This record gives sequence, C-alpha cells and structure tokens, in this order.
Amino acid sequence: MNIRINNKPAQSAPDVQSVSPLDNAIEKAVGFLLDLQTSEGYWVGELEGDTILESEYIILMRFLGRGDNSKLNKAARFILEKQMENGGWAIFPGGPVDVSASVKAYLSLKLTIATGNEPYMQKAREAIRAAGGMPAINSYTRFYLAMLGQIQWNDAPAVPPEIMLLPKWFYLNIYAISSWSRTFVVPLSIIWSYKRTTHLSNRLGLRDLFENEDLKCMRLKATGPLISWKNCFLAIDRLLKLAERFHFTPLRQKALERAEKWMLEHMEHSDGLGGIFPPIIYSLIAMRALGYEDNHFQVRRAMEELRKLEIEEDNTLRLQPCTSPVWDTAIAVNALAEAGTDRDHPAMRRAAEWIISKEVKIRGDWSAKRPRLQPGGWCFEFNNDFYPDIDDTAMVLMALTNTSDVPGKIEACDRAIEWLLGMQGKDGGWASFDVDNNRWVFNYIPFADHNAMLDPATTDITARILEMLSFYGYDMNDRLCRKAIRFIKYEQEPDGAWYGRWGVNFVYGTWQAMRGLTKIGLHENNSMVQDGAQWLLSVQNPDGGWGEGCISYWRPILKGKGESAPSQTAWAVMGLMCAGLTESSAVKSGIEYLIKNQKSNGTWDEHTFTGAGFPKVFFLKYHLYRHSFPTMALGMYRRLNKT
Repeated sequence: MNIRINNKPAQSAPDVQSVSPLDNAIEKAVGFLLDLQTSEGYWVGELEGDTILESEYIILMRFLGRGDNSKLNKAARFILEKQMENGGWAIFPGGPVDVSASVKAYLSLKLTIATGNEPYMQKAREAIRAAGGMPAINSYTRFYLAMLGQIQWNDAPAVPPEIMLLPKWFYLNIYAISSWSRTFVVPLSIIWSYKRTTHLSNRLGLRDLFENEDLKCMRLKATGPLISWKNCFLAIDRLLKLAERFHFTPLRQKALERAEKWMLEHMEHSDGLGGIFPPIIYSLIAMRALGYEDNHFQVRRAMEELRKLEIEEDNTLRLQPCTSPVWDTAIAVNALAEAGTDRDHPAMRRAAEWIISKEVKIRGDWSAKRPRLQPGGWCFEFNNDFYPDIDDTAMVLMALTNTSDVPGKIEACDRAIEWLLGMQGKDGGWASFDVDNNRWVFNYIPFADHNAMLDPATTDITARILEMLSFYGYDMNDRLCRKAIRFIKYEQEPDGAWYGRWGVNFVYGTWQAMRGLTKIGLHENNSMVQDGAQWLLSVQNPDGGWGEGCISYWRPILKGKGESAPSQTAWAVMGLMCAGLTESSAVKSGIEYLIKNQKSNGTWDEHTFTGAGFPKVFFLKYHLYRHSFPTMALGMYRRLNKT
C-alpha cells in the first residue's frame, strides 16, 4: 500500500490565534502525521528513485515478451518527463548526465513510444555521446543490452555460478560480499550461464547510439598500472570466458543447481528476492533462463511483488525500489513522541502492535558469520526476513520506548538488543546487514562497479546504535560503547563533519554522530561534538536552513552546500541542539525556517533527494522525511526550551 502526501487540512490543527507559532506548527504537523497512519497501525511513504526503475521495468517486459502496452507506455511517458534540458537523464534531481541511466532511458523509449527521430531523442543521443557514449556504460547496463542482443555477452563481465560452491572459509565467497550484492549476483550468475537473448529489430535497437568504433570498444579492457587488482580480476574474467568457450566448466551444473536453490529459498519470507527491485527483476530473468513457464507459481509471485511497487496514475507509471513501512513507522512514532504525543495514545499503541507483528524470527544470511547468535530485529520492508536491518532495528527499539507496553514488546526488545550487540564489528562499528563485510579488494571485480559490493560499518548507523542503547540503560562506560565511540572519532573529518552513508550526506552523518555521542553520555562540550557543531554552523544557508546535494559524494568540497531542505534543516538543528546550542541564533533561524515553510495542511515540500541507496550510483527520496524529521526537530526545540 502506498500512502500519498495529501493536501487536506490536518484534522487536529488548533485555532492558530490561541497558540504560539511553534505550538501551532507542531500541532498541525502532528495532526497531519496522525492522518497518514493506516488502520493496521503503520506509516509508509512513497520511496522514489531515478528512471532506471522504469527503464528496467520496460526492458524486462520486452525481454519476457510480456506486459500491458498501455502500462509500458505510461512508464515511458514518466521517463520522458524526467529528461533534462540537455537531453540526458540524471540519477538525482539537478545532477549531471548519467550515461547508463540515459542509455537505458533511450532504449526504453524506443521500445515503447519513440522512433528515434524525435527532437528529444536526437538531444538524448547528443547527451549520451557527450557523456562518454556506449563504451562508458556500467556492468548492469551491459547485461541488459546483451539480453536484448545489442552487444555480445562477452562485452559484459562474467558472473560465474561456481562462486556458489566456494566455502564460507574461503576469502571470496557469497557471504563475503554485501547482502544486496548477494541477491544481485546469484540470479545474475544464472543469467550469465544461460545467456538467453531476445533479439530486437534494427528499428528498436541501439544502432543509432553506436558511433564508428564503439562496438569494438565495448570489450572490458585493462587500465592503469599493469599490475593492479583491477587488471588481475580482468585477467580472471578473460580466463573464465575462455574456459566457457572451450566448454571447460565441469562444476557448472552443480553450481547452477546451488544458485537456483539459494534463489528460491531466499524468495520465501520476503517481498520478492531481497525485498528490492533489482533482484526481483533478475529473479524473473533467471527463472526464464531456467525454463520456468509464465504460469509457474514462483514466477507469478515475483510478478506480483513487482506489481506492488508500481504507482500508476492517469498518464504515467513509476516504480519504487522497495517499500519502507518499518522504517517510516519507527521514525513517525519517534517524531510524534518528541512532539509530545502520549505513549498511550491509540495511534502509538496501534503502531507498537503492528511493529511487534513484524519481528524477524528466523535465521538470515547474517548467521553465516554469527552462527550462535539468536535471531531478532526488524527489516525495512513489510517482509524480508533473511535480511533484518541493523539501522531499522535500532530505530524501532527507540520507537518502542515511546509506546505503551503491548503484548510481546519486552521479549521482542530483549531479543533485538541481544542480536544488535552480537552484530558489532571488530572495528567497533555497525554496518547495515552484516558483520566485518569490508574486504575492499572485491570492489575491483568487474561486475562490482555499482559501488555496493561491501557493507562496512558506518558512522551514522554506529551512532544510532549508541543513541538507542542510551534508552536501555547503557552508557559510555560500557566496553562496546567505548569501542563504538573510538570508531566514530576515527571517522570524523578534519573539519569536524562526518560522512553520511545512508542520508545525504555530511549534514546527515554529522547530525547522527552528534546525537549518538551525546545521548550515550559524551558531554556537549566534548571537542568531537563541538567540532561537529562548528562545521554545521559554517554551512547554514542565509535563509536559515541547511541543504546538501548528492553531488557532495563526488565532490567533498561541496559538502553541506545546497538548496535548503526541510529534512536536512531538521537534522542540522537537532545536531546543534545536541551540542547545547538550543538558544543560539542559528538554531532559532533554523526553527523559523521550518515554521515559515510549513504548508497550511501541516507538512512541508521538498524537491531534493536526501536519502542514499548506493552513493554515486542510486539515490532516494523518502517522501515522509520532509514531514517526520521537521516534526521531530520542532518538538525537540519546544521540549528543551521548557526545561
């Protein structure tokens, strides 16, 4: 179910003349948020990505020979709406042309509503060529083009299924890469092995994008120093392809059986493989390669999970990368609590009951490295039990301290805390789904150019764990907390900021670091905290708000710079309040920015993407961030001013 941000007045908004502007803003925001809660007790906002979702949806359906043409044309019209003035497509609003996203968008338009002769297609060709042309596309785009006969399969990187046979103690094995890469790689290894191809006519293909020697330049080539990890893996890639050419793959059938079994098992207890868009797509292609009929129940299930990600309107269709109900619900509960909502409020009770019903109780992939640890925690989506999320679990645990004691709550919290403590890494930090998943050499594997092969510990998640532990009686004297503080200290930038892995970017990381450190007991005058505060003060915009663009992941010189956004302003204001600057002019102007920019119905507008999926590759816009975090910041400001 997708909840849309509506424009109706908040039901519980009071008479604006009877309260202060701050109280009025909070009450309107609370009323708006309460109106969004579902009858089941959860919140879920739209999760928005870039046009690769719609493009890959169209490409998938054309490969399978399926799909409703009217829906595919609607998806194409949505892609066309997102074309930039320069003719290309970006992976975040206002970003540079991304050649892979643009090539997939161009192909999708040709497969649906365009001939290639339209002015907008001519502009797209020019933008693609200016951005590096066909040879510059990434690995995952190469797989799609090979599937449609636009390039040779050997122009894509090999993904051998034999990786499934490597034991867990071996340096490279399926559990040594990130959980999301795991769900990509397993079905891709099946796709690679069978190399099924749906050939397109010349009219539908990409001949008009290939220039001169482009086809000859598509082959993966060694670059840089002759002796390097990248070139080593490229040599292995060539050996694998040579072995396939001479049919020297004695373990291939056994490996494929293992991959198929793994894929099918991981489709259980989940909203599709991995609970996210790319592996759902890959699983459908893999099942076609394996010979599954369209009416096979596993194919039907996967198609249904894909359908649930669709948002169809009158003239367009867009897709979400996944759903985020657990995350959205936990943040909403924490925002309501900070804004003064009583823990026994019916909305809080319903939320708690729903959250408890979503507890993960089975062993997931994390148990490969923690076999003795008992399961606990929560995932991000409605169902994704193989991948409970460390960040979500921490946010949920904080939310449950703000709700009434519903049946099963205490036991679920105990299990979750035990699980989280067991997932701390050797470096003292916490990652997203795994432990010590940081073998950097894997980033040089040819199919690893999605910048997400690993899941190392991050400041934002580690600090959130510290914040959560403070709610459950832990303080900075606990051994694991001291290790975490050392990790955060090591990660701090010379200018006082912290990198943000899951939110954009240094504003997010700095806020969360300061919040976690002070909650666990570090004094607000500590140099780490004050250095973070000084950095936040240095990047405040003249309008009183804060903003940071996704471009800062490429260009750190632009950290903290960008159009003011409600969610990022809320993060910065809360960070400064954690540093004891509640009465500062910077905080006051930040609060004034939020009040001034609140809409009459109680919410805020936000145009920028402030969530990070895979930095430099895929960014997100959480549609509830622009509401929940400002509500939280306003509530925190009122609470601190009353003490």
